[in-house]
Amino acid sequence: MDKAMNYLSLARKGGLAELGEEPVGAAARAGKAYLILVAEDASDHTWRRAQSYAAGTDQQCVRIPATKDRMGQAIGREALSIAAITDPSLALALINALPEPEKYGKAAAVLTEKVKKGRQRRAEAKAHERNKRIGKK
Repeated sequence: MDKAMNYLSLARKGGLAELGEEPVGAAARAGKAYLILVAEDASDHTWRRAQSYAAGTDQQCVRIPATKDRMGQAIGREALSIAAITDPSLALALINALPEPEKYGKAAAVLTEKVKKGRQRRAEAKAHERNKRIGKK
């Protein structure tokens, strides 16, 4: 669990996390949230709200085995009940670092596909730039 909280901390420091209900909602509506994390002791209202943010999209919403205090401690706050990760590779690493990875299999599978597609797009863009410089048609 500590490794997952370290990934959450890295996401915050790198500007790849939205913290709190309103920023998470804004990121989800904009389609930028790949993974929405909800603390295990967050209210049912917060959990339903997070699920509604992800409804009808490829965004994954998971309830993690960490308390609000533990999530807050990881990012330098007193408490945090909901967060969104806006980078697919970091979101996948965080999911894989959680205990009982089979519990989050669907989310891991979706994020793995997103990471593969992103790598493929970057490779195609790199090849395109190389072809433009060389003059290939």
